[in-house]
Amino acid sequence: MANPIEQFKIKPIIPLEVGGVDISFTNSAVMMVIAVVVVTAFLTLSVRSRALVPGRWQSMAEVFYEFIAGMLRENVGSAGRKYFPFIFTLFMFVLTGNLLGMVPGAFTYTSHVIVTFGMAIVVFIGVTIIGFARHGTHFLRMFFPEGAPIATAVILVPIEVISYFSRPFSLAVRLFANMTVGHIILKVLGGFVVALGVFGVVPFAFLGAVTVLEFGIAMLQAYVFTILSCIYLHDAIHMH
Repeated sequence: MANPIEQFKIKPIIPLEVGGVDISFTNSAVMMVIAVVVVTAFLTLSVRSRALVPGRWQSMAEVFYEFIAGMLRENVGSAGRKYFPFIFTLFMFVLTGNLLGMVPGAFTYTSHVIVTFGMAIVVFIGVTIIGFARHGTHFLRMFFPEGAPIATAVILVPIEVISYFSRPFSLAVRLFANMTVGHIILKVLGGFVVALGVFGVVPFAFLGAVTVLEFGIAMLQAYVFTILSCIYLHDAIHMH
């Protein structure tokens, strides 16, 4: 049976080293470029006609647009409208990466914690800057709820600080773990199907069911990553 961890190995496509630092163009980078090209092509071609009565592709693009716009409206309010381009890009990048990873032989870049943490830390730093830009030093009230007795500061402040700084880690690990575990299960079941030959009907049935489930998880995790980013943005803007 093939090693289920082998599918996550980063392999250099174009080896490159600068100053002793390996900056090779890898299979992960290839999939990221493909994801950007796919999303750009989909959105560009879908809205090119700008028909009053949208066709199938334009309708799909508008569904994505309205979905993210509604998510921002419900979780951030009107103040979050200016951040729509970033949130929309984040959602499409994660969703496309998750779905491309379901193609046999493809590499799932969202199954690497360095990638998910990179996105999470951008969200974390971004909302923190927004918080200080809008509220100044008053943003530090995030770490001590208004109305709480001053005597509780010794307990509440450390808890709030730890909770706040754990956000990028929880955001990154949630996406990384779900995508990694799902692909390992698929690989293991696929290995059983091949190893058992004609007797692999049962694991093949499970493989089909898990594959459908993984497509659902791929979309769900893109949604969760994005909505948590919206919630963090809401906290930075409204201090709640």
